[in-house]
Amino acid sequence: MSAQAHRPRRSCLYMPGANTRALEKAKGLAADTLIFDLEDAVAPEAKAEARDAILSAVQGGGYGPREIVVRINGLDTEWGADDLKMAAKSGANAILAPKVVSGADIDRLDKALTAAGASDDFGLWVMIEMPLAILNIQEIAEAAHRTRLTTFVMGTNDLAKEYRARPTPDRLAFQTALGLSMAAARAYGLIAIDGVYNDIKNEHGLIDECEQGRTLGFDGKTLIHPSQLESTNRIFAPSPHEVEQAQAVIEAFADPENAGKGVLKVNGKMTELLHLDEARRTVAMHDAIRAFEAA
Repeated sequence: MSAQAHRPRRSCLYMPGANTRALEKAKGLAADTLIFDLEDAVAPEAKAEARDAILSAVQGGGYGPREIVVRINGLDTEWGADDLKMAAKSGANAILAPKVVSGADIDRLDKALTAAGASDDFGLWVMIEMPLAILNIQEIAEAAHRTRLTTFVMGTNDLAKEYRARPTPDRLAFQTALGLSMAAARAYGLIAIDGVYNDIKNEHGLIDECEQGRTLGFDGKTLIHPSQLESTNRIFAPSPHEVEQAQAVIEAFADPENAGKGVLKVNGKMTELLHLDEARRTVAMHDAIRAFEAA
């Protein structure tokens, strides 16, 4: 896997683009990714001003190793095209586009980024937040083979609205959407980021939802408040036990005495070659997190 695939994205914190103090404060926060928001967090009359504020913040730098993503307004709005053009040349790492529903949407966004002068390694993240996106999720993911698409971000608040669903702690209403999106992401080599947790003061609820997202396979979680960073970073990182077991698996398969063996017993557990791949991924992510936090 590439170093980009192992880049930590445990915590992806939304920051309102119209709040210049928040953009400045973000330089000292323990977020792996900062999502500078021009869509939901910004009133219509403040969109242009927020766009300028984000451009100034990104070009001003000071965010260290944090990944910078700009959530634009949809290209079908009066602001979307200008948002995309700004982000493409700002020095950000990617855009996050809302409400995509088809592979054609991905192609359109990719062509617009090329026309705006975005570099080949500029990323395209998309919100999975519409019922039609869930029905077309394979088609959307497949577009990664021909475009800059790298990342799915679950928009569970919008899904709740569109589904007319009743949110519950177990997120029963969204399990099909989460599962299908995860399957498509893994089938086509995409990063998958879980949706936000709305109750800022409920730490136990946040922890439970992070644990659920990690169990489902998500790489990280979008957040709406800095107070959510600590728990999210901890839960979406390999635990010390997981790292220890992964290192033991790697060492066991590297032992000349085990050459040619497809199945081993490691610390009392039956371990196959498929577990070796996962062990390498775990250690690589652990090392990447340590490097990120030391930067």
